[in-house]
Formats: sequence, structure tokens, C-alpha cells
Amino acid sequence: MERLEKESPTNEISDELKAKLAEISKVYEAKIADREVFLNGEIAKAESAGEFEAIEQFNKQLASDRKVLEAELEEKKNELRA
Repeated sequence: MERLEKESPTNEISDELKAKLAEISKVYEAKIADREVFLNGEIAKAESAGEFEAIEQFNKQLASDRKVLEAELEEKKNELRA
């Protein structure tokens, strides 16, 4: 265990950094939830209208938006950690 610590020491995260990381996570969770609510509403409208191509497109857009926002979140977290 001591050898592992010497080779790759663990970095202690300050309480201030933890708070900033938590705040950024909350902001991006809210952004993701906002997109989900909006696009799920659009999906529901498309389902009731029988627009199956639109449903597929909204599902793809939801997956894409989620992926982009999660990547942005990780990028911001890494900037803070650096």
C-alpha cells in the first residue's frame, strides 16, 4: 500500500473544490433534466400524432444532447481539478 502511494499519490480535494464540483454537477444535472423534459414532451406530441420518424429523431437528439452536456461537465470538472 505504501509503495502504491509513492508511485501514484492520491490528491486530497479541499472542501472548497468539492463544493465547486458539486455546484457544477447540479447545474449540468438541471440542464440535462431541462432537455429531457422538453424533448420528452415533444416525443409525447409526436406519439399522439403518429409521427414515428419524429419520435426517433427526438430520441437521437436527446441522446446527443445528454452526451454533449455530460462531456461539458467533465471538461469543467477537469479544469477545476487542474
